[in-house]
Parts: sequence; structure tokens; C-alpha cells
Amino acid sequence: MSGSSSREAHGNAVGEPDTGHPAWDEDQALASWDTEPWQDDSGLLVQIPVWDDAPPAATGRQTPRTSPVAGSRGSGDASAAAPAGMADADVPRPLTEAERWIQLREDVADCRRCRLSQTRTHTVFGRGTPQQARWLLIGEAPGAEEDRRGEAFVGQAGRLLDAMLDAAGIDPDAEVFIANVLKCRPPGNRNPERDEVAACEPFLHEQIRLVKPDCILLLGRFAAQSVLQSDLQIGRLRNKLHHITLDDRQVPVVVTYHPAYLLRNQQDKLKAWEDLCLALATVTEAAGEPVTIPEPAGRRTTGGRAGSPRRPS
Repeated sequence: MSGSSSREAHGNAVGEPDTGHPAWDEDQALASWDTEPWQDDSGLLVQIPVWDDAPPAATGRQTPRTSPVAGSRGSGDASAAAPAGMADADVPRPLTEAERWIQLREDVADCRRCRLSQTRTHTVFGRGTPQQARWLLIGEAPGAEEDRRGEAFVGQAGRLLDAMLDAAGIDPDAEVFIANVLKCRPPGNRNPERDEVAACEPFLHEQIRLVKPDCILLLGRFAAQSVLQSDLQIGRLRNKLHHITLDDRQVPVVVTYHPAYLLRNQQDKLKAWEDLCLALATVTEAAGEPVTIPEPAGRRTTGGRAGSPRRPS
């Protein structure tokens, strides 16, 4: 995978907190969205194209059943020419997208590509409905509860994320698929190592290709730096629009804070809400729908600049 990312700073001074690893074991009470300060943000949103070429498809197992080629959006099959001297009947049938998804899930479950396979309880493939998901959310790595249950984004961080999506009018059960860069929990919730991220990237790239999202929301520093191939801190990457090239189309990408970080730094929840509004406005504009900027606790403001809700009167 190759790519580039914006190195333009945000128009206003933006803090660059180090999100660290997304998982904390203890639960904390969630603050109500009603108590959030409502502020205007005059910073400009910058559209920065990234990933000049499409990410490579996942290699699957070391001895894959077939070597499927990802097609364009809406194509479930891929064609391959038969090697010289091989009859057409002997050419393996390319996998359908459903079969590729099943194989990918099995490959993740059986993965031994890095040291994390020796310490995990379960691999964490992701959650959601990939066949109909318009949104792909990518976090960093499973935490203790995710490792125990084999499910992505459970516990307080997952509940906060679902609440944010629901407040934005996005159904987390029907419109969203949520995955992580790493499919195994790093011991002690330490930060992912570079070789661990590199070992898991083919799995993530294949998930992106198969989901074919209308928008990707990157949750946290490691997810943002991995997908955008950037070394910038999250404060320099958020509040602007990025793109990756997925097969033959441009997919918008928005960076925001991980919900587990927001549990510890609730003063940044408004920034995360603005990022979500930017992503929502981008998808609705692309679909030719009226742009409605939702407000927390059910209040809504129509019109205005994406990601900067107006102060309620």
C-alpha cells in the first residue's frame, strides 16, 4: 500500500493528544450529550486526496484456495486467464464476494502471522452487516473485553460509539461495519508494534474492498496513521476530508478520536461530534440528499457548514 496524507495544519490551533491504546478495563459513566458545550469553529475544512493507488487485496492463508482479484464496485466475480496448457475446466473458479468474506474470516481466526497469536484469547474480526453497510468504522486494536468475547467495540467505548451514531441518524446495526487495524489484543493493552500492524494490514485492506463503504471513519491515531500512511498526530488529520482510491472510485475518509479516548477526555467530545457531522454531510451530499446537521440530544440544525453546527438560539 502506498499513499500520502495532508501535512497542512488546521486553521486554528488544535491540540494533538496522543490517544495511546484504545482499551481501558474500567467502566466510567457516560456524560450526557445535553451537557456538552456548544461552540462555533471557524477552522476551514480541507479536502486532501490520499492513496494514489488502491491497497493490495488480502493474501488470505499462506496457501489460498484461489487468488481472487477484487473487481469494481458492484462486481462480485473476477475473471482470470487460464495458464498455458491448462484446460478451462481445470482453472479454479474465482470466489464470489460472499465466499471471499467467509475465507477472510477463517483466515483471521487461524492467523499466526505475528506474536499476538500466542497471547490472544480470540481474534476479533469485526461487527456489523457488511453486505449493506454504507459506513466502515476502523479502530485500533481489541481491548480486554473484546479479546474475551471475540467481538469488536463492546463495553463503554462501544456504547458511546453507538450512541453517537444513533444521534447522527446512523443505524449501527444495519448501516455500519466496525473493524480494527489489529485483529488480536496486544498484551496489557500496549500500543501496537509496526510489524504487528503490517501483518494485519492485508486483512483490513480486504475488508475495505469487500464492504465497499460510502465513507470510512478512522477512530484514533493508529487507525488514522495506518490507513492514511501518515505520521501526523490526530489533531493534524481530523476536521478535514481525505480520500483513498478503492478500485476505480474515490472513497471519503474522516479522522476522529477513538471513543475510549473520549471517555477519558470528554472535553474533546464536541470535536468528535463535528468530525461525525462532516462525514455525514459528505455522504448525504454525494447521494444528492439535503444536508441536515444533527445536534446532540435530538436537537437539529439544518444548513450551515459541515462539521460546525450553529449555536442554538
